[in-house]
Amino acid sequence: MRLLSGVLAAAPFTSVLTGDASLSVRPMERVAGPLRAMGAFLETTDGHAPIRIRGGSLHGERFEPEVPSAQVKSAILFAGLAADGVTAVRERAATRDHTERALEALGAPVEREDGEVRVGRFQHGGFEGRVPGDPSSAAFLIAAAALTGSPLTVTGVGLNPSRLQFLRVMERMGIVTHQVVEGSEVGEPVGSIEVEPCDALRAVRVDADELPLVIDEVPVLAALAIHAASDSWFLDAAELRVKESDRLGAITRSVRDLGGVAADEGSDLVIAGGGLEGGRTTSGGDHRIAMAMAIAALGARGPSRVDGMDAAGVSFPGFVETLQRLGARIEAP
Repeated sequence: MRLLSGVLAAAPFTSVLTGDASLSVRPMERVAGPLRAMGAFLETTDGHAPIRIRGGSLHGERFEPEVPSAQVKSAILFAGLAADGVTAVRERAATRDHTERALEALGAPVEREDGEVRVGRFQHGGFEGRVPGDPSSAAFLIAAAALTGSPLTVTGVGLNPSRLQFLRVMERMGIVTHQVVEGSEVGEPVGSIEVEPCDALRAVRVDADELPLVIDEVPVLAALAIHAASDSWFLDAAELRVKESDRLGAITRSVRDLGGVAADEGSDLVIAGGGLEGGRTTSGGDHRIAMAMAIAALGARGPSRVDGMDAAGVSFPGFVETLQRLGARIEAP
């Protein structure tokens, strides 16, 4: 929705973006404000969706978002493609760069320097490309292999370096992986990730400067941290409160439901380690919580039940069936 807002900001008609229940609770003024500053007309509903957009004649501006967000950055850059002058976004912390890569591959006037990306007016005549496998989805399979001590190779996955910081975190936890780039699609490297068998997991600390690069993988990293021997910390993770659910609260609740120990301390998440006894929890309708708790349960000492697993289909259709094909003992209703 945020990216589409940037595309529609210069369109000569009025649009209303509504989204599902989870999107309706996410903050949209982060993108609405910059687009208004560029000349578009946007109305949010108390800062949330639905968003009403009436495209306007746009002009380039320079922005430095307070909260690092690849979605906000990309919305501004998309609007900048239809704006007069130069549009620039400076990031306080690096975020994922899919948009910059795609625009560069298509020949757009993109400049990147010292944490700032700039674009000018540009329109492409069309292109063909294949969307690589999502590395954030692959992270759950990698975690499943690590928890069960199994070797695994995931093929056809995107290997954009700005999406692979979770592998660096996993490496600190004792998980060894190898990436092989086999091609590219519209500026995105594509290839395979091989996972070596893992004997034991170590606790990890993810500091505030690293957190934005693993924001979507915190649930699965937490699922691994549950099975380490000591405390793991995810610092300054308040952004997780405004995802599809309050993921800080959801992770803490779910870990406790399944017999583990976790604490939600303001903007920090603490996972005590020591494993899970087993139990019953719910996804709360959040796809990443559903998948993370299913993965965590693979290493539990007793049986576990995760309700609401259908939410996984939002980003990983066939998630449960994939785990079953890989040998996981999962019963689906």
